[in-house]
Amino acid sequence: MTQHTDLPSDLLPTTVREFLAAHVARDADTASSFLVEDAVVVDQDETFRGREEAHAFLRDAGTEFEYTTEQIGARRVDDAHWVVTVRLEGTFPGGVAELDYRFALRDGLVAELVIANHPV
Repeated sequence: MTQHTDLPSDLLPTTVREFLAAHVARDADTASSFLVEDAVVVDQDETFRGREEAHAFLRDAGTEFEYTTEQIGARRVDDAHWVVTVRLEGTFPGGVAELDYRFALRDGLVAELVIANHPV
């Protein structure tokens, strides 16, 4: 049975915390260092395969907008799967978005990251 729990960010795996901190700071080099070589990143149905493609996505995503990011939720699905919900507010269309960052970890690194709208 899958266990869902709300967690404070300090109880998330270090890899997830540090990846998100680098991503929020728009530091694609550091964020990419937390990805396995064959990582898969999916953002709004667009898929990036491998660390190099994922790095380009992390470097370029949202650069045309100004926005703030706030973590509003986190949960453990199992030992390898974690979900962090963030709220973005900024100059992008709609001005506000809540997104789930669904992490799958392998060997202490991010093997897969799916970024999708948080269900209402």
